[in-house]
Amino acid sequence: MDAIKLLEYLQEIMDTSARVPMTGKVMVNKKEIQEVLDKIVNCLPSELKKAQWIVEEKNKILTEAVQEADNIKKENLNLLRKQIENHDITKEANMRAQEIISSAQKNAKAIRLGARDYADEMLNQLDGEITDKSNEFLTNLKLEFQKTLNDLEGKIDLKTDSIRENIKELRDMK
Repeated sequence: MDAIKLLEYLQEIMDTSARVPMTGKVMVNKKEIQEVLDKIVNCLPSELKKAQWIVEEKNKILTEAVQEADNIKKENLNLLRKQIENHDITKEANMRAQEIISSAQKNAKAIRLGARDYADEMLNQLDGEITDKSNEFLTNLKLEFQKTLNDLEGKIDLKTDSIRENIKELRDMK
C-alpha cells in the first residue's frame, strides 16, 4: 500500500466513526489509527528521512556557527577595547581631559570667589549709603523737630504772656 491510499483510508475511518453529540468530535479506535500511521511512516521513502536528517543537521550546524560567531565577535570587541585603552592617543586624550577638568575647576573657583567679593563689596557700599541716608534723615528730622518745638514754644510764650496780661488786668480792675 502506498502512503496516499493509507491517508485516504485514515480519512475514511474518521468520516465513518461515531460522533460525540454537540462537540463536533468523533470517536476512533486508537489501535486501528496507530497501525495506519505506522504503515504511512514505513511507506515514506528513505530519502525523505535522510532529507529530514540533513535539515536537522544543517540547523544544528548553523546554530553552532552563529554561536561561535557571536563568541568571536565578543572576544574581538574586548580585545579592541583593551587595545584602544592601551593606545598612546587614548592615554594622551585622558590626560588632556584631566587637564581641562582641572582648569575648569580652577576657573569655576575663581569665578565663585570673584562673585563673592563683588557681592561683599556691593553690600558694604549699600550699608554705607544706608548709614549716610539714615544719619541725614535723623539730622533733618531733628532740625524739623527743633524748629517745630521752637515755634510751639514761641506760641506758648505768646499765649502765656497774653494770659498774664489778662490776669494783671483783672487784678487791676478792683
